[in-house]
Amino acid sequence: MTNNNANPSDYPLTLYYDGLCPVCNLEMDNLKARNHQNLLRFVDISVPFFDPTPLGVSLQSLNELIHAKRPDGALVVGVEVFRLAYSAVGLGRWFAPTALPVLKPLADAAYALFARNRYGFSRASMPVLEWLRRVRSARRAALWERAARQATQAASQCHTAPGEACPVRPETHS
Repeated sequence: MTNNNANPSDYPLTLYYDGLCPVCNLEMDNLKARNHQNLLRFVDISVPFFDPTPLGVSLQSLNELIHAKRPDGALVVGVEVFRLAYSAVGLGRWFAPTALPVLKPLADAAYALFARNRYGFSRASMPVLEWLRRVRSARRAALWERAARQATQAASQCHTAPGEACPVRPETHS
């Protein structure tokens, strides 16, 4: 579900991120896991065959701040990328305050500071990053397990002849 304030012309949005950065990877994994409507595309700029030429920007620019490309080819840079990405996955309210006139310059400066020092931040926060990765993985596993149990329960309540499709019963699905 998308944020009601999301502009459909912004999607699909292609995110260009540094796959060698542990914090960046964790954040992209989070977005990928929530990208149920496939409004986001992900491109790792750290792979050897990545070519920034079609974007009209240098690899250095892409490495300085996160970039994204709208469907019309327009590039978005910095915190605005996160506002759009989080809106696409239904969490736009978390980044919406960063667009407020009083907070925007602070958010932009804080992100630029992080982006320039992301490897140092990643090293310093490695225990927290690993913990977050384990928690998110366990949460996803629990959701899959619950869905499998629900599907098994629904199938066991279906009384059709072998090979026939079981009619969907709203009371057995949540």
